[in-house]
Amino acid sequence: MTQVEKARHFHALHTAGEPLVLYNIWDAGGAKALSDAGTAAIATGSWSLAAAQGYADGEQIPLAFVLQIIRRISATVTLPLTVDFEGGYATEHSELADNIKQLIAAGAVGLNFEDQVIGSTGIHQIPDQAARIKTIRQTADDAGLPLFINARTDLFLQSDPSQHAGLVESAIERCAAYAEAGASGFFVPGLTQPALISEVCKAAKLPVNVMIMGDMPPLKELAQLGIARASFGPAPYINALEHLTGAFNAVR
Repeated sequence: MTQVEKARHFHALHTAGEPLVLYNIWDAGGAKALSDAGTAAIATGSWSLAAAQGYADGEQIPLAFVLQIIRRISATVTLPLTVDFEGGYATEHSELADNIKQLIAAGAVGLNFEDQVIGSTGIHQIPDQAARIKTIRQTADDAGLPLFINARTDLFLQSDPSQHAGLVESAIERCAAYAEAGASGFFVPGLTQPALISEVCKAAKLPVNVMIMGDMPPLKELAQLGIARASFGPAPYINALEHLTGAFNAVR
């Protein structure tokens, strides 16, 4: 498939009630392993990718290094590839556009784009984040690629679960604005309560992505709530390191 065909196929994999499952990886070896195992698409996790190279999350790993890894993944597997691109490694729109061009050139057909202000606990105001999403969409359109923009809100990750019910309305407002700006999906990491996930799915104008964490119900139950995508964030990397250290301790 061409990159455009991969992008279109990736869009088609997002169906409410039949979620695309993405077990996030951090290198080409992991991508190949999952490709050989039969996954439908490849997704990186920013925390994992940075940690695997000795960096902290939050765009601490240099963009050039990230792009090098993405190019290796793209050269190793033929599946659609979506990249956790944090805040786009940019504050200015011109810089953001340039970074998106580089990401597309590296082989990606999708990205996660978060509304958290990198380096702080703040969240971009809706008009500001919508404008940033518009920049990404216009850049991708100019490149001729139907890029899957997974618009992530950090409302839930940055708050206690006891406050989540009161944040659903704000999340739905953000989803509507992000959809109008050109987003393709809506990512709500940190939201784990089934009733609230269902509420978001029913109101969202975009396919909803949840992150598997904590005491969330099984995937089959999540599918019934209407999600279109389930990802695992840093969990695969954490599990891999626990296995590594556990195996080492067992042979000492």
